Amino acid sequence: MIILVMNAGSSSLKYQLYDMHDESVIAKGRVERIGLDSSIITHEPAGKPEVRHVSEILDHITGVKRVIELLTHPEYGVLKSMDEIKAVGHRVVHGGESFKHSTLVDANVKLEIRKLFDLAPLHNPPAMMGINAVETNMPDVPQTVVFDTAFHQTMPQETFLYPIPMVLYKRHKIRRYGFHGTSHDYVSRQAAEKLGKPLESLKMITCHIGNGASCTAILHGKSYDTSMGLTPLEGLMMGTRSGDLDPAIVPFTMNKEDLTLNEVNSMLNKHSGLQAISGLSSDMREITESMEEGNKQAKLAFDMYMHRVKKYIGAYAAAMNGVDALVFTAGVGENSVITRQTVCEGITFLGIELDRARNEERSKDARLISTDESRVAVLVVPTNEELLIARDTYHILMQQAEDRNIVEVEA
Repeated sequence: MIILVMNAGSSSLKYQLYDMHDESVIAKGRVERIGLDSSIITHEPAGKPEVRHVSEILDHITGVKRVIELLTHPEYGVLKSMDEIKAVGHRVVHGGESFKHSTLVDANVKLEIRKLFDLAPLHNPPAMMGINAVETNMPDVPQTVVFDTAFHQTMPQETFLYPIPMVLYKRHKIRRYGFHGTSHDYVSRQAAEKLGKPLESLKMITCHIGNGASCTAILHGKSYDTSMGLTPLEGLMMGTRSGDLDPAIVPFTMNKEDLTLNEVNSMLNKHSGLQAISGLSSDMREITESMEEGNKQAKLAFDMYMHRVKKYIGAYAAAMNGVDALVFTAGVGENSVITRQTVCEGITFLGIELDRARNEERSKDARLISTDESRVAVLVVPTNEELLIARDTYHILMQQAEDRNIVEVEA
């Protein structure tokens, strides 16, 4: 079964084509600068040279059409026809309380996603454009949606509610939703498999640390608490996002600097975090390089970042009354040796013993970086959100086929 996975942004479209027989990626690529006459398509077919085109792509419908043309191209395509694609899986950031699991797309699902536009105005509308674009180009192909928030729907009320008037939750669903759920879900399963233990038996903390970052407490295989909240702004200090702060800072700053609400929102989301403190970059690689060269502001930004990661790990260990495994993933978590070392050497009270040689190894596979004597297993697990979307899509189709067979037999 061939499954196409898509992740639509406001001006971009990323895709991966999977053969679910062995879960291999037979093609991947991206469409950038949608809406301009100089849009860029980069297509990477397995076993063939990369293809790069520059052309006018004014909307997502045209973008999907170009992707299909590339996938079925006689020279650098990987399919004989579009009919080989049996389903398309989409990443959708916000599922609110409406979606606790991945699901097939139908009219009601699209309506619910539209209702959630207010909760994710930068992410859900582009996802809907991607869904509609596929529907226009491939009207008979089933589509599924996989939500970043779905994994966190197992959180109990004491962790997802905010201590504000309950009427705000009842009327507007203001609560903690959490994000990066697809990643936290995937790496927790991979970590348990690497340890050779049932996921349901473990108390685990997963750290998805990239330009956007979040920590999740996973208790017996289910999300118990997570650092991001109503939006992806809450929690850890990030590349350009502030993370946790005193909410009174918002009206105070608006008053002192004569800023609008939109300007403060932009400041907290796009002009804070590592970028703001270092005055240099939002990229952890540049921060650490500059820090090692003696840049004091870069060192301050790094120290603040590490402090908050350690604080969340400690809090979640307390909340779960212990921790069996700590997992690092995403761009910084997977690649920054000094980040993992600094975090682990700052929380040795938990029983963590880092093996420096293991920590410095490079691998595309899940690996243990703690010592054999460490009471807490520490792992690096490369995330693969696209594969999880493909798997969920495959399982939904298989379940649908099974249900159809049962109905036919009963009839």
